[in-house]
Amino acid sequence: MANPLGLGWTYPLKRLRIPGQYLAACTCLALLTYGGFVLRFNLTTISFLYLLVVVAMALFFGFWQASVTSLLAMACLDFFFSPPLFHFVITDPQNWVALGAFEITAVVISTLSAKELRNAREAAFHRTGMEHLYELSRNSLLLDLSQAPGPQLVVLIQRIFGARAVSVFDVNLGRQDKMGEWGADEENLAKECFLRDAAQDDQGTETSQRILQGGAGAVGALVVRGTLSLLVVDALASLAAVAIDRHQSFEKEERAETVRKSEQLRAAVMDALAHEFKTPLTAVQTASSGLLELGGLTEPQTDLVTLIDDEAIRLNELCTRLLQTARLEAQQVGLDTDEVNLHELIAEALEGRHAGEERARMRVVMDDLALSVRVDRALLAMILAQFIENARKYSTPNTPIEVGARASHSEVVISVHNFGPTIRIEDRERIFDRFYRSAEMKDSVAGTGIGLSVVRKAAEAHHGHVWVISDDKEGTTFFLSLPKGARRKN
Repeated sequence: MANPLGLGWTYPLKRLRIPGQYLAACTCLALLTYGGFVLRFNLTTISFLYLLVVVAMALFFGFWQASVTSLLAMACLDFFFSPPLFHFVITDPQNWVALGAFEITAVVISTLSAKELRNAREAAFHRTGMEHLYELSRNSLLLDLSQAPGPQLVVLIQRIFGARAVSVFDVNLGRQDKMGEWGADEENLAKECFLRDAAQDDQGTETSQRILQGGAGAVGALVVRGTLSLLVVDALASLAAVAIDRHQSFEKEERAETVRKSEQLRAAVMDALAHEFKTPLTAVQTASSGLLELGGLTEPQTDLVTLIDDEAIRLNELCTRLLQTARLEAQQVGLDTDEVNLHELIAEALEGRHAGEERARMRVVMDDLALSVRVDRALLAMILAQFIENARKYSTPNTPIEVGARASHSEVVISVHNFGPTIRIEDRERIFDRFYRSAEMKDSVAGTGIGLSVVRKAAEAHHGHVWVISDDKEGTTFFLSLPKGARRKN
């Protein structure tokens, strides 16, 4: 190949690979040198123009490119513009000053440029992360809450953030969902992170582990592998925790709604049965009472008819309580209030179905025998009967049962106390729920779990409330508080 420079050697120029930035620097310096030489620029002018080239190289390419450019500019300055011309002999101190200025400029400009570029890249990186978080937050609102959130979250995170691998552990469901490439020793990484209760970051593998903190504490763990900033990972963990919290709340609402509908259906069935039972029970009770009135029965026959009559009365009372519960829950009971003397009402409740030894162990404790309260007499009598019946059934045989009433400036409190098995703390509120019976008593003592639920509804209808305290030494006491209308009868 012919040498385009007219020298006595040839070189395949197509094999020469000069980086573009150096080629651009050489081109600019060559044009400035030619123009300055032709136009006879002085040393100051051409030095300033060379400095602009160094600044441009430092600004757009970096320190090393600017340093090489400054050396080339210094060579051109010395060879073409500094006496003696066309010789590489640096005799003027100004040349050293120019070289130093070129180098300082290269360092300062390249440093500032690199910092600004890094800041710009970080800002763009964070802006992209925020955009992805916004997209994830919108998509998380559209999650199917009837399905487990884990599989949906890992798909969204990997798709939106481009993560290489994602794993989510949901402690409520006890499941771990993952996507991407995980090693054999990383199968349960998210679960291990939750059990360890510690977040960590591995810069080598670009893996971040976070505990998902919900409203009631830790709800799981998240492990993400990919190029994500730590701030984005923290925000990502918060969004995942919110999604799991929403799913848990949805599940609780679904269970509550299912229980409510089941309770409504069961109550409707029981109320319908109570209505249907009323007519035949009335006929049975009428027949048994009539046989007892007619007389002429043998002693065994009298005992059997008496048993039929007593049980018919008991079944009739049970149906009445079921119907009262239905009306009280539906708020269909109109209270027929009147001034009721509590001592007289308690006496009637004790005399009603208790005689002999049962009556002998029942005591009335009242400081004020004239104490009265304005209530619905039938409902209050039903509450007293239920409290006394419970005390009789669950008390130790031959131990006293005390029925009391006292007044304060704002309420009247009626109590029924007995000695017997204690009621667990966790059951003291639930025994007033419909059909609930404690595990210790439901097999040893017959019952339906209806009576106390009716008592609570009747108390609420009077703007009062009921509660129980139970202790091994002090025994068990049921209380009824009526906060309004308590006064002495004149």
